[in-house]
Amino acid sequence: MPDPVTNGIEDHFISVPDGLKLHVRVHGRENSGLPVVCLPGLTRNGRDFEAIARLLSSPPYDFKVISITSRGRGLSDRDPEPTRYTIPVEAMDVVAVLDQLAIERAHFIGTSRGGLILHVLAMTHLDRIASVVLNDIGPVLEIEGLRQIQAYLGSRRRLQTFAEAAFVLKETHGAEFPALSDEDWQGLASAIYRETEAVIVTDYDPEIGIQFRAADFNQPLADLWPQFALLAALPVMVIRGEHSRLLSSETVDLMGERHPRLLAVTASGQGHAPLLDLGPLPEQIAGFLNKNI
Repeated sequence: MPDPVTNGIEDHFISVPDGLKLHVRVHGRENSGLPVVCLPGLTRNGRDFEAIARLLSSPPYDFKVISITSRGRGLSDRDPEPTRYTIPVEAMDVVAVLDQLAIERAHFIGTSRGGLILHVLAMTHLDRIASVVLNDIGPVLEIEGLRQIQAYLGSRRRLQTFAEAAFVLKETHGAEFPALSDEDWQGLASAIYRETEAVIVTDYDPEIGIQFRAADFNQPLADLWPQFALLAALPVMVIRGEHSRLLSSETVDLMGERHPRLLAVTASGQGHAPLLDLGPLPEQIAGFLNKNI
């Protein structure tokens, strides 16, 4: 059963086949038409989509927007078996949530790992996908970007306040995100961290970071071009952070060659992964979705 509804927002805790419960937030619960489903990144949660969800669920757009927080993140259950923190498992979790909410087909926004989940869903449940927004992710992952993620996952600091968390985020990532204001950094801290009795900590199961840091990026990575090719008949938008080290401009160019109707936009003054509520991005995303109702 959903928790009480406030201002058109509804929270659910939905069981997936192995019994874990995932936190799912719905904006614009009364809105009709195909919904927009948002999938966050590796260690992130549905709070990343709060601002864009408010925009898309309000006039003149009036989409129902559903953000799914993957297992081990945010308010979703931690997995007692950490080996299940995999993209295929998390993709099947998305399908389970769609089934529970009786959603046959939807638009999708996938940030980073969320976009990789969409590549898997293209193989297994293409008929459930109406259109795709890939936020700083594509069929080729740059090793430099992966190593950058490994590096900052290796410093899981215990902080005292959200203000301190915002300062640390700006100190670590500010060079790649000159577009962010102090208020933006504070909002980002609220999305990434949670408060415990004694400290502020990043809001994900530490096992996720341990697994990622153990990955060997000295070996060549398989690309996802075959999976991306399955999206050729669907409307696809890709957003690349201007300073992203994970998604290269060369990969975006190749995506455009292989998907002639691809809409590619750059998030100026941002790195990996762009905040979707800054600059013209909200209107660009809304315009793309509106064209593909």
